[in-house]
Amino acid sequence: MFLQLLIIVLAFVSFEHEATTYAQSYTSVVAPVHKHVDAAKPLYSVQITTFPVTCKTRENFLIDIDAPLIWHECIVQWNMHPGSCPSDTHCTSSVSCEEYECTHVRTSYTYKDPSCPLETNISTTMPGNWIHCTCPVNVVNPVTGSCGQALLNYDEFYLNISDGRNVFTGLSGAFPNAACAPSSTFASFPANVTGVMGFSSSPYALPFNMYYLVRNTFALCLPSKPSATGVLFFGPGPYYLLPQSNVDVRSYLSYTPLLKHPDSFGHYIIVNSIVIKKRSIDVPANTTTKLSTIDPYTSLSTDIYNHVVRRFSMVTKRLRPTKPVAPFSLCYNTSTTGLKVPDIDFSLPDGKKWTISTTNSIKQVTSDVACLAFVDGGAMSEHPIVIGTFQFEDNFLEFDLQNSTLGFSSSLLRKQTSCANFNLTLIKSPL
Repeated sequence: MFLQLLIIVLAFVSFEHEATTYAQSYTSVVAPVHKHVDAAKPLYSVQITTFPVTCKTRENFLIDIDAPLIWHECIVQWNMHPGSCPSDTHCTSSVSCEEYECTHVRTSYTYKDPSCPLETNISTTMPGNWIHCTCPVNVVNPVTGSCGQALLNYDEFYLNISDGRNVFTGLSGAFPNAACAPSSTFASFPANVTGVMGFSSSPYALPFNMYYLVRNTFALCLPSKPSATGVLFFGPGPYYLLPQSNVDVRSYLSYTPLLKHPDSFGHYIIVNSIVIKKRSIDVPANTTTKLSTIDPYTSLSTDIYNHVVRRFSMVTKRLRPTKPVAPFSLCYNTSTTGLKVPDIDFSLPDGKKWTISTTNSIKQVTSDVACLAFVDGGAMSEHPIVIGTFQFEDNFLEFDLQNSTLGFSSSLLRKQTSCANFNLTLIKSPL
């Protein structure tokens, strides 16, 4: 424990030196974002540097803006002396079942689903007959939805600092309580992804644990292809994407309130209606729309979905329909022509609108079939609207958790740029 705390203190001092060095230009920290299509559904990961006792490594974590806790492949142990950790293993100090953090996480920040196992302490006899008691906490696999357990720990994560335009060699550290799970837990994950990084409003998610200069504001820009690399920023900006190297992306953003929902640490907004070619489809009053980085497509409750599909069919009569491909119900034949369809607007409070253009509303399923990328969430869906990741791609989203606002750009492609247009060469290079 003492060695782990000493490492954290030394790392923080080192960061303080780097922050001073770049004091006039340091405004954010950045990390690469990747799209994965080799799991049950498309998912996105962020690459973050970790400092296990044995070596400095980069790990890929699923981006989950709903998760209250960070958890990943590692082991907890009481002996953190050099050489005590197995080779190629991330070792961390465990949180004791007697410590405040254990009770606090279990009481308010873990899953309480009936399918979850009991959070029962695990005691181990150490040399000298000392009893060490670890702290299992419940976590939910975002790929399978199954509930499991991980051991609460003292962890550390690092991201490169930036001025929003350039990446520097300095690192910004975060030192949250996270949790360790065995490698078998991640069998359902995309290849080389071995953790879940929480970006919710929970105090155990990453935003709350960043250095104060960049805490509680993050911007997410998801790439549209596995071959492209998107970007995650922490900090209030500015943000720059090539080729408009002098245009702050914040100038493209509109803002709407971020809301909370009972029994959730996720992020929600109000959508008043869905507008397709000047025709408005009403949404039930006083309901919230969930934002999700785990659901691949926007889902609508059955009544809203049926209205959207009916209206969209009417305004695309000139297109050749074809047999639907699950999970979609409205598809088109694109073998002889490209597909250009009307925008879909989410009408938000204060007259704002989030425009879903063709690249975010139509999914090319095969070489000659494209479908409306919205799905039926069911008649009894918990949330009438859940905006999924296909609608996020190449959109710039700024989550200001301090002021409870969401900044959104709509499609960056209409601004002749994309989420792949931030220079991450320094981070991509070998450690």
